[in-house]
Amino acid sequence: MTKEKQEHLILQIKYVFLALIVGICVGIVDTIFGRGLLAISAFRTAHYQYLLPFLPLAGLLIIWLYQHFSSLSLKGMTLIFETGQKKREEIPLALVPLVMIGTWITHLFGGSAGREGVAVQIGATISHEAGRRLHIKEKTPVMLITGMAAGFGGLFQTPLAAVFFAMEVIVAGYMEYDALLPALIAAYTASTTSHMLGLEKFAVNITENWNISGSRDVLILIILGVVFGLTGRFFSALLQKAKKLFGEKISNPFIRIATLAVPLAILLFAIHSGRYTGLGTNLISASFAGETIYGYDWILKLLFTIFTLAIGFQGGEVTPLFSIGASLGIILGSLLGIPPVICAALGYAAVFGSATNTLFAPILIGLEVFGSQNIIPLVLVCIIAYLVNGNRSIYGAQQKALCRFEE
Repeated sequence: MTKEKQEHLILQIKYVFLALIVGICVGIVDTIFGRGLLAISAFRTAHYQYLLPFLPLAGLLIIWLYQHFSSLSLKGMTLIFETGQKKREEIPLALVPLVMIGTWITHLFGGSAGREGVAVQIGATISHEAGRRLHIKEKTPVMLITGMAAGFGGLFQTPLAAVFFAMEVIVAGYMEYDALLPALIAAYTASTTSHMLGLEKFAVNITENWNISGSRDVLILIILGVVFGLTGRFFSALLQKAKKLFGEKISNPFIRIATLAVPLAILLFAIHSGRYTGLGTNLISASFAGETIYGYDWILKLLFTIFTLAIGFQGGEVTPLFSIGASLGIILGSLLGIPPVICAALGYAAVFGSATNTLFAPILIGLEVFGSQNIIPLVLVCIIAYLVNGNRSIYGAQQKALCRFEE
């Protein structure tokens, strides 16, 4: 065996060992974050009328924490992408507690935001730091991808989707296959750890089947793919423009979040009494439990989430995207004459895929959450949504490797 092959083998063994350690550590932190967030969300739902008025003050506290302890950490997911693209060497460890506490505060006082970005940042930071301290010399961001997969997998307990999301998202159209094995180990380890510690997985057993037959069904599939794709594309484009606009118009982050959080709190309170606060899991549950979904739920959740994140509150985008896709799917299913629950599942996956500019991750998350009964429409709708997306992404720092159609 040559020296080069020996070094490669030793590196792979190190990756496997570290993946196990990272998976356990990230799974524990994900559990603390996830269970804390669930408790906070339940408390807010019960007492939203007393908490929403303090949303502007909560925003000021979040900005102060970041400015006082690590202003660089405000870049959030951008730090992860820049590290993966070799534009920076390290991620501040302060990012982990800051993003957790900032997101808890956002949700406690009623901001409309998600959680996946937090989990991915936690995983990436812990894994990258572990590799750096152990002097792992790598030419590709294997440790970073491993941590991202662990963070996503530990929180959502969808390890396959987590692996491919981490591999796809840093550079759209390119996957680092050297990271496949350690990412798989870390994602499954984190998922198992968080499950054993009591963090529950969201899953829906859809027993209905949509058997594609005839040109009408094909046309409906195309319509769904296009609509879900445009919805994800609209979310991505509007989020980037809103962040840029608010940043340019009000450069001081304290003034920006304090002033703009006032109308946000008023609107969240006035429109359906806090229906659009938090993660959006209430809309997801309503979609799959046969409860009331309004025709405007998806667009209001979209706008409130964009506004919340663009003015400086902390949190992710993916769970709101799930709720947007599911609630829109219910409406489209009813209009097009197909089972609304199946259409909600398709929207849940496809809007997420379009907005994040990923293809395999949404297909796998659809399979891991809803089962394989409707795999053919799931795959086709996700492919169409991905193509309609036009290479847009909620992550402004995401690089593009494929020459796909862009306007």
